[in-house]
Amino acid sequence: MDALLSLVANYGLWLVFFNVLALQLGLPLPAYPTLIVVGAAAAASSATAAPQVVAVAVAACLIADAIWYAAGGRYGRKVLRLMCRLSLSPDTCVRQTETLYERWGAPSLLVAKFIPGFGAVATSMAGLARTPLPSFLFFDALGALLWSGVAVLLGWLFRDAVVEVIAVFEAAGRWGLIGLGSALLLYVAIKALQRHRLIRTLRMARVDVDELADMLQRGERPLIVDVRSTTSRKEGAIPGAIWIDNQSFDASLRALNLSAEDERLRNDVIVYCACPNEASATVVAQKLMRAGFKHVRPLGGGIEAWTASGYAIQQND
Repeated sequence: MDALLSLVANYGLWLVFFNVLALQLGLPLPAYPTLIVVGAAAAASSATAAPQVVAVAVAACLIADAIWYAAGGRYGRKVLRLMCRLSLSPDTCVRQTETLYERWGAPSLLVAKFIPGFGAVATSMAGLARTPLPSFLFFDALGALLWSGVAVLLGWLFRDAVVEVIAVFEAAGRWGLIGLGSALLLYVAIKALQRHRLIRTLRMARVDVDELADMLQRGERPLIVDVRSTTSRKEGAIPGAIWIDNQSFDASLRALNLSAEDERLRNDVIVYCACPNEASATVVAQKLMRAGFKHVRPLGGGIEAWTASGYAIQQND
């Protein structure tokens, strides 16, 4: 056991750095177990101090987060979609992250790393929202300090229990390593399964952008529903679209106040968003169907597909 503790104590800082860096860059490698174990090793050895572990973790967070911040500022929503696809969290979606960031701004970075599916894209959102760099670095560093500090503190407080667990794995030899590897693979598999189940729930008929454009050209008047965030809507919308806030769906629906003349619109409703797999659009489409709207379809590819095809965009006031 002393040999394993010595190994963790001597090389634990490098392990923490690369594990945290990989996690913050988007790879599904949980870093909290590493921080807890190295924190416990730091308490049991004089080779490494707990503040060093926290400092290394914060540095790794800042490096990775600065990369995504810069990418978000330069490439915008393309980076957000990439982060959503990298993340295995079934809760991750551009729309949800934008809503949280719009509400709290840069201070939301204080707790971003504690919220599944939010920390993965919040830093890119900060770049997209043009959050001032000093403000971003300040709140992101504090958030990383809190996140890593809690893990190291847990390792320090429960160091005796952690040492016992390390002893069990050391006694198991290579089977212990196989067990650790299997646990990591199981974690990734469970997360992937959760994401697969989410995507299955989002399966429903889509309308493509060319079909919608043909409908508008023929003079048809489908009810076009925009469910993006306020930030996204500043970039423009499909002509004639009305907005529904997914977070306040019932209130938004009442505000539509459809007249008898518009009752026919219930028979052809098209919903669009800026999420991978049209996640937000599909969720709202399902809610609209439960509310009595008959023919509701998400727009395949969302607003990105519409603009990429060269169709007109209406600027919002």
